[in-house]
Amino acid sequence: MAGGLAALLDDVAMIAKMASAASTKAVGVVVDDTAVTPRYVQGFSPARELPIIWKIAKGSLRNKIVFILPAALLLSQFVPWLLTPILMLGGTYLCFEGAEKVWEAVTGHGQEAAEAPAAERGPDYEDTMVSGAIRTDFILSAEIMVISLGSVANEPLIPRAVTLIIVALVITALVYGVVALLVKLDDIGLAMTETDSTFRQRAGRVLVSAMPKIMNVLSGVGIVAMLWVGGHILLVGADTLGWHAPYQLVHHLAEPAAHVAGVGGFLGWLVETLCSAVGGLIVGAVVVAIMHVLPFRKGAGHASGDHDAVRDEVGAEPSERSGGDASPGGSTRA
Repeated sequence: MAGGLAALLDDVAMIAKMASAASTKAVGVVVDDTAVTPRYVQGFSPARELPIIWKIAKGSLRNKIVFILPAALLLSQFVPWLLTPILMLGGTYLCFEGAEKVWEAVTGHGQEAAEAPAAERGPDYEDTMVSGAIRTDFILSAEIMVISLGSVANEPLIPRAVTLIIVALVITALVYGVVALLVKLDDIGLAMTETDSTFRQRAGRVLVSAMPKIMNVLSGVGIVAMLWVGGHILLVGADTLGWHAPYQLVHHLAEPAAHVAGVGGFLGWLVETLCSAVGGLIVGAVVVAIMHVLPFRKGAGHASGDHDAVRDEVGAEPSERSGGDASPGGSTRA
């Protein structure tokens, strides 16, 4: 009995160690996921922020456990070569999403439609935003799971599956816990201003006034993150499939920076990240150009107006989203 318990504890410890290593390798994508998600709750009333995040979190966990995990395990077991092309398709989608946001910001496309607050768009608007967030999360979750899978690829099937389930639970809780905290910081600040402590009142006012800037920065980081992650997926995927030139060029550009004393590791990473983002923007711009000249895109006309408005909502200023009466962080308050 004691021997069986010791073996069980040893297995648990091994799985925990593998899950920790797998999660660490995916931490860059976790940061991206955390930066992207707050954009999808901007413009809603404070009462709807946490329920919307909960909906997205449940969708994210469903993505990982129900769809991505079984598919990744089956593919890695029987057709491992197919994982890279599938990931590259997802990376192309991320590049398209990021590039279209850049195009909308540059051209101001759809800004007039974005002026109505979220509360006036009806219940379908919330469902549309949640669906969009879950679709974007699917790509990021797929990369998280595949990166994690690479850390345990040589393990037996059952430990591999258990490790990925733990990774899915831990990372989903981490990402959406941080997102929930970010979008409620303005409410925390308002609560602090109502206390008896002068210091807390002052800190609360600083927090409230800083939230629009924080959310705008996060929105920009989210767009860059989509281009970065998408471009990196394509670079690594092309190198894996035999087209080495793009990845070798990026490595060549990053090599001098990587040898700078003290900060070489960070500078090398920064150069690779910038190159991935630029590559993602180029690929995304090509896809955006194609999508905007396709006949069905033009023919969609007014029927696609609501969808365009939803997409433009993310890039609008807080005052525009709430009709000029937005609270910090983009929330609409009575």
